[in-house]
Amino acid sequence: MPPDDRLRSAHWRSCLALEFERRDARTVLAARRHDGALVVQKPFYPEGDDLCQVIIVYPPAGIAGGDELSTTIRAGSGTHALLTTPGAAKWYRSAGAWARTHVAIEALEASRIEWLPQETIIYESALADIVWEARLAPDARLIAWEVLCLGRRGSGEGFERGRCQLETRLWRDGKLVWLERGRIGPDSPLGRSAVGMNGHSVLGTAIVAAPAIDAAWLAMGRELTPRSGEAALTRLPGLLIARYRGDSSEAAREYFIALWKRLRMAVLGRPAMEPRIWCT
Repeated sequence: MPPDDRLRSAHWRSCLALEFERRDARTVLAARRHDGALVVQKPFYPEGDDLCQVIIVYPPAGIAGGDELSTTIRAGSGTHALLTTPGAAKWYRSAGAWARTHVAIEALEASRIEWLPQETIIYESALADIVWEARLAPDARLIAWEVLCLGRRGSGEGFERGRCQLETRLWRDGKLVWLERGRIGPDSPLGRSAVGMNGHSVLGTAIVAAPAIDAAWLAMGRELTPRSGEAALTRLPGLLIARYRGDSSEAAREYFIALWKRLRMAVLGRPAMEPRIWCT
């Protein structure tokens, strides 16, 4: 077993709460509270004062059975925040205890949030419970994605004994507009189904949420295709949903980044500039 698979004797219980405020023309990280290993680096302003960029760091590097991580983000009125991670999240194999993460975003009036983490890798025999939710004001805007890799195909490891539970919820003005639940495991047909993963190991979902979705945005996004795997883009009231399935996390991330670059000006009113941490 590789050294980074060793289970720790103590489980992590980590909570991180971030609050952004608009002060004059500047978005500031007005409050940050953490308990446990989840932390953030100092805020960055590579695109100007109105956009605050934050990198969420988990120093243990991997999530083991029994760990529980909670992240809460509140974007105040008129703020713009971009949140990302320095590298892939790794979920290690478990001897029996489930590991859990919960991300909750609240976006107030005229705020803009970009939740753009790097990929999530779930090792063979991991037990992963992943919950993500966002509550948006009527005129708030959001771009978010998740790329999920089941097993490590490059190391000859599949996902025959692990289990993964996924839940995504999105509210607009207090009304539930998107709800998705999934369970992937040896007893679930989702991994083999043609309408599920169809035997592939990488899946991804990107969400664009705005008060209204222009038909031109759908056309712009559908001009893009991943270099490997399959992708689809669907327009719903107030939402664009992009899907990827294949066997390459790099192809999935490249596709979502290309989609983000294509749509960011239209949705958020500014050209795309990749965070420097993505290039390290």
